[in-house]
Amino acid sequence: MSEVVAGFFAPCQQNYFVCRGENFSNGKWQVKLKKAELQCHAIFKSKPKPKKYLVSNELTVKPATYSARISTDIPLYETPQALFDEYLDDKPRIFNAMFPDKHRSQRLNQNEWRIQMLPLQLLVLNVWPVVDLRLRCKSRGGDYPPEVPPDITKVLELDIPRWELQGLDNVVDPSHFTLIVKGTLYPDRRGNKSRLRGHLEMSISFVLPPALALIPENVRDSLGKGVMTKLVENMKQKVDGSLLEDYSKFKRERSNKLV
Repeated sequence: MSEVVAGFFAPCQQNYFVCRGENFSNGKWQVKLKKAELQCHAIFKSKPKPKKYLVSNELTVKPATYSARISTDIPLYETPQALFDEYLDDKPRIFNAMFPDKHRSQRLNQNEWRIQMLPLQLLVLNVWPVVDLRLRCKSRGGDYPPEVPPDITKVLELDIPRWELQGLDNVVDPSHFTLIVKGTLYPDRRGNKSRLRGHLEMSISFVLPPALALIPENVRDSLGKGVMTKLVENMKQKVDGSLLEDYSKFKRERSNKLV
């Protein structure tokens, strides 16, 4: 190491000793010294600088996306005095049937409610989303989603226009998290018997923390898809169970009014 340091400064020392043999009175000493300084400066300046390499961690930038889609197709027993179309018009009732826990919901306006959802477990993360759920009714084929036939009399659309995360600021950047939920529900009377049909799609996308990025991709995908499938199946049970149960109650109420 000492040899390297001595060799590095050798050119400057050599010029300095040459200067001592000159006449100091004629100002050549100053000139020689400046030349030596310039030579030293040039040596320092010309020494190649180490290259800087920018390393980007693609695992922490590329978002992981997990989605699931499920359909509903079950018998629908209507009565002339209590058609399912009329039941769909009562959006507050529809919402309360699907989300009966009033302590975790708040009505925002005629079509929207804010819900504090139960924690969603994604891999080893627990996500606490607060979502704004919007319910809209459409009829006579007006602006129906692609999966709904145009001759359906009425369709209920479900989507989440806004949401936020709680409790994960130090783990998942909210700006790197996306939640999409879209659903439809409608009566189908095109066959011999009425049927209740619907589609529900949920998608979650987020940038993995560095620790999770080390998990093999096939393992992450398998776990993520499993969680998403379970979530949409739970929501489907709310429709197939709670909603149809409340519709039966709606039919009884209509029948009692006619008596």
